[in-house]
Amino acid sequence: MPELPEVETTRRGIAPHLVGNCVEKLTIHNANLRWPVPTDVTALQGAKVKSVQRRGKYLLINVLAGTAIVHLGMSGSLRICKSHEPRRKHDHIELAMSSGSVLRFHDPRRFGCFLWQAADDPLHPLLAKLGPEPLDDAFNADHLFRATRNRQVAIKNLIMNSEVVVGVGNIYASESLFMAGIRPGRAARRITRKETEVLTDKIKFVLQRSITQGGTTLRDFVNSDGNPGYFAQSLQVYGRTGEPCHSCGEPIAQKTLGQRSTFYCRLCQR
Repeated sequence: MPELPEVETTRRGIAPHLVGNCVEKLTIHNANLRWPVPTDVTALQGAKVKSVQRRGKYLLINVLAGTAIVHLGMSGSLRICKSHEPRRKHDHIELAMSSGSVLRFHDPRRFGCFLWQAADDPLHPLLAKLGPEPLDDAFNADHLFRATRNRQVAIKNLIMNSEVVVGVGNIYASESLFMAGIRPGRAARRITRKETEVLTDKIKFVLQRSITQGGTTLRDFVNSDGNPGYFAQSLQVYGRTGEPCHSCGEPIAQKTLGQRSTFYCRLCQR
């Protein structure tokens, strides 16, 4: 699944082609995504794009009338194409822009979404309960330490809880915990104040480094130019079961936490 760095990479890739340009034509080839594409999304047609933002793993395409809320699901992508380029089988939605570019929403598994929030509506339920952005100042050691108190849940599951902090998915949770020297299965309430300082710092570092490098190369992910990201070259534990730890040589271990594969070093993480 594309995680926060992949989504931010996509946002940066598509924004220059959308912002300041009008949506001349909206075409919905298949409305049957995770949730049906609402008819209200036709408000995009003829509207000028004011901004393209990211909230957690959601992309927000803002026009005067409201906001299109886009999630890439398990295997979705957004690509900027020329109007003459043939549409691929799983290109479900197209925005033809006044600039001549076409934004195509591609989603083979159809777990993504393309929803609409009118400007005068309350904040959409998908966005209303989201916690702070991990790269913002609001996500800090004090915030994380408060969230861990009296919580028996594994620390990895806690930092993947979008009400605590948004966008820390499975890959980056595993990598951040390794860099912080914290075992992913340790109860959140046993994390010390000092450890929350280290962990928040490592979460920010890992995410920012991945954004800089273009996102992790996943099997189904390519960025808006059609090129894969490069962060996979820097993975320390994720997906490396049985391979030697880069720090101590111990084979990387794997277990399941919260129905997700989790990777860690038995010696480096306590």
